Amino acid sequence: MPFEKSAGAIIFYREKDRTVKYLLLKHRAGHWNFPKGLIEKREKLTDAAMREVKEETGLEHPSLINGFKETIRYFFRAKYDYQIKERGLKMGQTVMKFVTYFLMESDDKNVKLSFEHVNFEWLEYSDAKERLKNLKNMLPVLKKAHQFLNKNDRF
Repeated sequence: MPFEKSAGAIIFYREKDRTVKYLLLKHRAGHWNFPKGLIEKREKLTDAAMREVKEETGLEHPSLINGFKETIRYFFRAKYDYQIKERGLKMGQTVMKFVTYFLMESDDKNVKLSFEHVNFEWLEYSDAKERLKNLKNMLPVLKKAHQFLNKNDRF
């Protein structure tokens, strides 16, 4: 079974009143998620996450928050043309995917979407959970990130 490794980030922004808002992107296929993408050859996970954030959001200099790293695993079936053409998969083929998420803080809310996405929102925790309710493996990652921020007063 083929497998893929990706890296991404849970990006947050603090309002003046210290309210945390998380950035979610709406993929052209219709689902909401955090920025992420495939790791290139010889690329470190953190470098891949930073590159993907810049490519997908236009955010130039988010700060990587030390101490947070979560990896999830899931399976998907190749069903989009780009998966077939760019990744050499076969239509309907099952792929095991590992995605490592980091936590990043942005002081800039001005997102410039890539061609892969059609919308974005900065959402408070409860609203972000609602947006991700159909991606069951993402809810624990968001929860851990939120708990991490709440436990660490410096953030």
